[in-house]
Amino acid sequence: MPRISAAERRAALVQAALRVVATQGVAAATTRAIVAEAGMSLASFHYAFTSRDELMHELIAFVVTHEEAAVLPGPYGDASLRDIIRAGLQRYADLLRADPLREQAMLELTQQALRTEGMEHLARLQYDHYYTLAAAALTAAAEHTGASWSRPVDEVARMLVTLTDGLTVSWLVDRDDAAAASIMDFAADALAGLGRHA
Repeated sequence: MPRISAAERRAALVQAALRVVATQGVAAATTRAIVAEAGMSLASFHYAFTSRDELMHELIAFVVTHEEAAVLPGPYGDASLRDIIRAGLQRYADLLRADPLREQAMLELTQQALRTEGMEHLARLQYDHYYTLAAAALTAAAEHTGASWSRPVDEVARMLVTLTDGLTVSWLVDRDDAAAASIMDFAADALAGLGRHA
């Protein structure tokens, strides 16, 4: 492999880990499998990461950062709270549709972390990132529309993540875009119903 920077090496290994986890599961995502997928030597892995655990942390951060770019609201114009929430859900669904393996990998990582003693922290880290992202999006939407939340925003964020999890799994199972749109409509209506306008 041509000489590449440490940052490029890390990025390539994260992408390779994502592919291995999505297609073969977390248990198969050994350092050897990851470097083979990346077309690198084992020494390259240890040059970029101190451990597989560090790589898994980086993988979670990578996925959440990409979801953040897609989900965090942009220019709204005169959109309602409900419409802003629905648009954010649609951006997430578009990201899911464009790269279903990414979400399959994250679901696999969650399940493996919950099953494996000593890895539980990865599931908590993953969901802490999701809750933080959801709270930021909900806060921005409320501020834009002059609304406030009738419940603590962290609680509303947890509801949003829970609804999004259901949307993700059901879409991965049946790839039914119309059903996903119906779920997103329901979620936007339900969450916007928790908003109060002055």
